[in-house]
Amino acid sequence: MQQIFEAILKGNLLEWANEVPRQGDRPVKVYVTLQEERSTLSAELRRQRIVEILEKIAASNVFADINDPVEWQRELRQDRPLPGRDE
Repeated sequence: MQQIFEAILKGNLLEWANEVPRQGDRPVKVYVTLQEERSTLSAELRRQRIVEILEKIAASNVFADINDPVEWQRELRQDRPLPGRDE
């Protein structure tokens, strides 16, 4: 049975973050998956960047040529078959 334990690798030692595996003194085969570091940007800076990107999208007016959004969606859905349905 596979069990997952969180640890931090320091040099060649694993430091258990929470629960420690109970294996006694016997050697245990493990696999280590390195996790990507989370962004170092603050939450406020991330929000600010998202707002800037959304403002650029809004300013670009990409959907200006769509007169009737409902009709546009209907046409778009007709371009591809629906999953699990034969035409």
